[in-house]
Parts: sequence; C-alpha cells; structure tokens
Amino acid sequence: MEQEYIKLIFGLKLKQIRTDKNLSLFGLSKISGLSKSYLNEIEKGKKYPKPDKIVILSEKLDVPYDQMVSLKLDKNLAPIGELLQSKILKEIPLELFGIKESNLIDIVANAPAKVNAFISTIIEIAQHYNFSRESFFLASVRSFQEANNNYFNDLEEQVLRFSKAYQVDLTEPISSKYLEEILTEEYGYTINRNELSSYVALENLRSVFVPKTKTLLLANGIDEAQRTFIYAKEIAYNFLKITDRLYTFPWIKFKSFDQVLHNFYASYFAGALTIPKNELTSQLETLFDKKTFDSASFLKTLDSFNASPESFYQRLTNILPKAFNIQNLFFLRFTYKTNSEKFHLKKELHLSHQHSPRANETNEHYCRRWVSLKVLKDISKSENAHEFDIQISNYEGDDAKYLVFSSATKDPFKDNRYRSISVGLLINKQLERKLKFLEDTSIRHETVGVTCERCAVKDCLVRQAPAIALEKEAKNEKIATIVEELNTKFSS
Repeated sequence: MEQEYIKLIFGLKLKQIRTDKNLSLFGLSKISGLSKSYLNEIEKGKKYPKPDKIVILSEKLDVPYDQMVSLKLDKNLAPIGELLQSKILKEIPLELFGIKESNLIDIVANAPAKVNAFISTIIEIAQHYNFSRESFFLASVRSFQEANNNYFNDLEEQVLRFSKAYQVDLTEPISSKYLEEILTEEYGYTINRNELSSYVALENLRSVFVPKTKTLLLANGIDEAQRTFIYAKEIAYNFLKITDRLYTFPWIKFKSFDQVLHNFYASYFAGALTIPKNELTSQLETLFDKKTFDSASFLKTLDSFNASPESFYQRLTNILPKAFNIQNLFFLRFTYKTNSEKFHLKKELHLSHQHSPRANETNEHYCRRWVSLKVLKDISKSENAHEFDIQISNYEGDDAKYLVFSSATKDPFKDNRYRSISVGLLINKQLERKLKFLEDTSIRHETVGVTCERCAVKDCLVRQAPAIALEKEAKNEKIATIVEELNTKFSS
C-alpha cells in the first residue's frame, strides 16, 4: 500500500480515538509529551510516528499497539479505508483533470466524517445501479473526452507524422492491405485469419493480439472497414509506443485505468488515420452550405472513407467541435434484437451539455419517437445493409431542439441483431449559422421525451408505459402547494 495512504489511515485512526475520548490536541499533547504541532501533522497524514512514539500514544490512549498500527478502520471510517486500499486514486491519472492527489488526501484528512458520508453515498448509488469498476473507468474516460471537446491535437499531429513517415496518402481511402504491409514488415506482425473461428465462445471478438509472438488473430466475419480499423489501432499502439494495452477487440477486461485510456488513444488515432480531418472537414463544408439537406451527399461522404458508420459518426464528434465550433452535441449507440421491444444504449458521449438522451439504469422505456430507435425498427424489417434517417427532435420538457443524424446496420456476428449510431446537434444560433439547410421543410420534426415514464406528450401512439414519474412529480407538487396554503392560512 502507498506510504502516504498508510500515514493517512494512521492519522484518521488517531484523530478518531482522540475525539472519542473527548481529548483536544492540546490535551493529548499534555498527557503524551508529544508536541501539539507534531500530533497535528500525524492526524493530517503528513507524518508517521516512529515505533517508540506509537508505544507512548498506545499507553496514554489505552489502545493496544496492534490496533493502532492496523490498517483496519471501524465502520464509521471503513469506506475511506476501502477507497484508499483499493488504490483507485492511483489507477486514475488525476492530473488529466487538473487534480492533485495530495489535495484529495488533505480533504479526507481535514473532514473525514463528511468525506466518509459522501463516499458511502457514492458506493450506495453505485451498488444500486450496478456501477462497476469498469463503468467508473469508462465514465472517467468520457469525462476526459468531454473536458477536451473530444479533440486531441497531439494525436492528430501523430497521425500526420505517421502518414509522412510511411507515405500514406490521406486524400485517398486507406486500404487494409497497405496497413497490413506496414504491420508485417515494419513491426514484425503475423496475421492469422483462421484460428478465432475455431472457438464458438469467441464469436463476439474481432481480434486477439498475442504479444509474445506478435500474432494478430482475426475473426472471419469482419469486413474491409473493420479490418482496416483493427490494423490502424495496432499501428497506433506501436507508433505511439504504448505497451500497457488491451489485447482483444472489443475488450473483455482490463487491469488498470491506463489500459482504458490507451485503448481510447489508439482508437482515436485509428479514426483520425482512416478518416482524415482535412478531407472530412472539406466535404462537410460543402454539405452544410446547401439550402436543403442532401441525404445522398451525406451518405456519399460517409462511404468515401474506408470506415464503418460508427467510426464515421465518432469522427464527427472530433471534427464538428474543432472545425465548426459545434460543441453542443451527443453521440449514442443502441443495440436491438428483432421483434424485441428492448433497446439498449451501449455507448454515449455528451459535449458541453448533459443532454437528455442518456443511459437509463432504471428499466424505463426510451422514447419510441427517437430516430435512433426508428432506424433500428426500419432495418430489422428490410433487406438493406444500412438505414439512414434525419430528424429534428423537440424535447418539450427541456425546451431544446436537436438535429439528429442516425444510421443503423446489421450486426455481422449475430443473427437478427442490429445497432444504430446517432449524433445530435443542439439547434441554436451557432448551428443556424453553420448549417444552411436547417429550414428545410422536408426534415421531419418530432416532439420527443426521454422515457415514456417521464414524457408529457399526450395521445402518443407509440407509448410503452404511462407517465408514472411525471404523475408522481405532479402529485408531490400538488401536496406541496396545499401544505403551503395551509401554512399561510393558519399563520395569521
């Protein structure tokens, strides 16, 4: 365990024992012969006393020596001990968020009871919503993306350096064959396309990398765009000299926060390499300058890169904030099974605002008026490989409108499974200046909610559940109003 944590735990225990015995620092100083300032430093976790000093404290406070030096805290401070011993503060690079670990330790040492109550609350919420360590790490990466408007100039520059060093023409679609040549000749990779298909349990994996022999195992079902993305990620790990990494795609488990962060870096690099910034920006400028929305041009832009719709939409969340100053946006990925009424939000990102469409952990029903769900229904009933739609969604309760682009594709590894990718842009003066086609009357407008349980839309034909959350809220407001009236009536 980290030395500073051991000092902090000892300090917390000493302070708790002292206060339980109704002793001030001055009082403990008098009976122990240790200076008040020295004891204060110990309680704040700044110093750890030598064994002879611990013996004195043990005797004067009438507490066994072993209990004094034990890392176990009683139930009142146990959550703090669990937090420190879990090493979670060490796993997350706090400097990414401009936070010093020493500042957190000071907060814990100065107000342990309040911090303990806060930590206990967070743990309880996490358990109630099944919030795992993995969920916490992924949420931290999302917060890191959001704090940087999901644009990382150093990674963009690394892609340019790579393209120059390996003569990659970023004005043309990149082929997996070219990237495979770099992996095998430059980095000594061996590509195996047969082994993964032998294991039914690995049907969801696209790739597995074996570092000892630099063997990259690929699934049979991946298409050209997926293969290109996997190769680009492997190149990223090597070109960026990342060694602490994940070895499967998609990931199964990870050992540290760094692995999650490095996975994001490699994915960002791969997206920037397969969908170059300048090429995408130029095509979007042409699309945005038209008076009416040209669906064919949008799909042509999407198809002009050797990338999946998901990679394209992800890349939009990098480019729109940087090149067009469109920062109020969200990204959503849903999955769906044919003939099911359940839609699962598997991935989300929100820039600038905490937008209404968010992962729902309370088993409520997502609004069926969302275009994200509509395209999933559409593709499940068609033979098309790709369904696209656009919609202006009016969130009545939030007094906000979003222009939402959405694409749905089949899951190549599972029968009757589909996924949709959506990007929503907040309609404000900034967006109206950038997108000339916002007044296009052919774009469908829908009044939407977040979940049926919280939706005020009357006579909704696709409602899946009554608005019980709104009804409860209205009932509570009515009760509060009556109580206020009674208070006024009997106060005179």
